[in-house]
Order: sequence, then C-alpha cells, then structure tokens
Amino acid sequence: MTVGRFVTGLLVGLAVYVSHADTLAQTAGNLVIVGNGPEQTTIEALARAFEKANPRAYVDILWDEDSNPFQSVKTGQAQIAVTGAEDPALSATQIGWDGIGIVVHLSNFTKEVTKQQAADIFSGKVKEWSDLGGPETKILLIDRPRNQNVREAFETQLGIAGRISDSAKVIGLDEAVVKTVVGTLPPLSAASYISLSTGLSAVSGGVAVRLLPVDKVEPEVPTVKDGRYSLRRPLLLLSKKEPNTLVEAFAQFALSPPGQTIIGEIYVPMPNK
Repeated sequence: MTVGRFVTGLLVGLAVYVSHADTLAQTAGNLVIVGNGPEQTTIEALARAFEKANPRAYVDILWDEDSNPFQSVKTGQAQIAVTGAEDPALSATQIGWDGIGIVVHLSNFTKEVTKQQAADIFSGKVKEWSDLGGPETKILLIDRPRNQNVREAFETQLGIAGRISDSAKVIGLDEAVVKTVVGTLPPLSAASYISLSTGLSAVSGGVAVRLLPVDKVEPEVPTVKDGRYSLRRPLLLLSKKEPNTLVEAFAQFALSPPGQTIIGEIYVPMPNK
C-alpha cells in the first residue's frame, strides 16, 4: 500500500469516526417530558425505546393530570410537552392521532348522533335522550378537567368552547369516566367523552359501554386515520423554538418506524408518506 492510499484511508476512517462521535454527542443528555392526558403509557414506552437506541440519553417523564404542560416548557422545567393543541409560542411536531369517543351505557339505545346533536348534548341544549331517539331519561353529563387537552379538542371540534354546563360532573382519568358511566343510576343516563383508544379497549373488553357513531361514521382507527371520523385530536410534542438536538432526536425517533409502531399500539400512527 502506498503512503498516499494509507493516508487517504486513515482520513476517511477518521471522518467516519468523528461523524459517529458527533451523532452520539447530539443524542446525549437529560430530557424531561411533561403531560396530563391519557398518553402516559405510550410516551413512557417511547422514552424507554429511545434510551435503548441512545445509551447516553436519559428521559424523565413527569405526568400529572393537574399540571400545565405548556407552562412547564415555557419556564424551562421541561423540554417537551405532550398535548393535543398547539401554542403559538412553541414549536409543534405531530406524532399521531387520537379519536375522541362519545361514550354512553350499553343499555342506552340511542343509535347515533350528528356532530350538531353532540354539540347540543354537551352544551345542555338537549336534555333528554328521547329527543335523540333514545330512552326517556334525563342526560347526565360527565365533563373533563379544563386543563386537559382532550377537553379543549372536543370543545373546539364541536364549537362549544366554554359552553359545557358547570353542573356537569368533572372526572380526570378516562378509566374513571368509563367506570362512572357504567355505575351511574339510572345506568343509561350518563354521557361523556374519552380517548378513543380507551373506549375501544373498554368495548372489546366487555365493559358495558358503547361509543356512538357521529354523522353515520363509526369511531374506529381507520376512520380516525383518514379523517372520516371528525372528532379527533393530534398527538403533539411541543418544545421551545430554539434548536435542541436532543428534542429533535426524540421527535425523529417518535416518527421513525420503531416509534410509530409503539404509537400504533394504542393510538393512530401518522399516514405513510
């Protein structure tokens, strides 16, 4: 081997090593992710897979249904907020979709609702199920906390922001909502809205609840993915607008095939490009 070839090979090898080292450096450090919605299990699975793929990166998950994820990122307490709504002061990356299911007791024989009827139910304009072809029973509304992104998305989709009655019972966790709908007396009176993934899991598990079709479209993964089922919210990662290599690496991982597989276990992954 000539000296020239040896030097060239050495330089190429050194360039590859430097590039690999630079990549490792970019994905090293501590990342704090905050949220208050139903996505915790998915985000934790993403975080563990991301750490496995990037041994020098560490992810802390801070989840509290009473927290304000937007504010946590703005004040620097966290680098990523998991939400269903954008904030003009922050950068947003969508990593999937979640439908919002309207849940009632299995014995409620209301067949379906239109989007307008759903708005009328939750704004209090319609007070009896019989007005919608259901039982002659007063509708008992179960609302969600004001700080949770599922409520903001639901109100926005139906055009009823701030109009859900203050007399509605407020419950934080999806699972607690399902239990309340099942246990409310009379059992066919309650109505609420939850993450579609939770609702589908309850239905398939034999829990005595139903998810109402909206505008004759069944609430299912394919109809959420293609937009036919209109009650849906994006799964967003919000971060500060200035560049952050660790944040960018996590977002890219969430959108990669392994990340989308994890998201698809519960939610609707992004359409293939």
